[in-house]
Amino acid sequence: MFLEGKVVIVTGSTTGIGRAIAERCIAEGARVLVHGRNEKEGSAVVAALGKQAVLHLDDLADPESARRIVRAAITAFGRIDCLVNNAAIVPRTTIHTATAESFDQTLAVNVRAPLLLIQAAFPQLKAREGSVLNIGSINAHSGEPTFLDYSISKGALQTLSRNLANAHGRDKVRFTHFNVGWVLTENEYRKQVSEGQPRDWPENVPPTYAPSGRLIAPATIAAAAVYWLSDESKPITGTVLELEQFSVYGRNPAKT
Repeated sequence: MFLEGKVVIVTGSTTGIGRAIAERCIAEGARVLVHGRNEKEGSAVVAALGKQAVLHLDDLADPESARRIVRAAITAFGRIDCLVNNAAIVPRTTIHTATAESFDQTLAVNVRAPLLLIQAAFPQLKAREGSVLNIGSINAHSGEPTFLDYSISKGALQTLSRNLANAHGRDKVRFTHFNVGWVLTENEYRKQVSEGQPRDWPENVPPTYAPSGRLIAPATIAAAAVYWLSDESKPITGTVLELEQFSVYGRNPAKT
């Protein structure tokens, strides 16, 4: 098992990519602090995962949440080996609709919270020669027209990952960053339906967006996460991976 005996915090792990990562970490021998905001969803996830998981509910927009999450993991398991900053909000904003409030909220959850969580967990991560995985997005490179706040936040998260990797290699704390493409999560499915797509839309995604014929599954991201969280990837740090169906660099603008 890749993560035997390790303790992993996964934010935003009551649904989607975060849940898939939590499930895979436990399958690989880890104990996991599951984080989210919805008690019903969180309780169902932890019940399914069993005694190797505990639930902590918190709002990452609160700066104090980082210390509470770290304290909860130490209280439950006595240590922290890995941190996965997965939770994010995805507001639809453009230059015409962005506001100071929407921008501040997005940066607070998508960038400030990961920074404060790493800061709060750092003594444990340094003692354990631990690993941090930040879940970003290919939108970090420029983004879509309606993802202005979100794209800015993911660009900042990528810089955070690289900065800390450069700064803390000698501390033997490793940082990895995933820029993921379009992933078929429960929330994404519901969002598309609410915006007018038919219920079977995942079966008819144009090749422009999914040349393989299907969108990326959360389990695919989780499988990649395990290697970079584990000791198998030591001593590599600062890696930024593009987990997308198209090559990000040199991509034809028409995606044909």
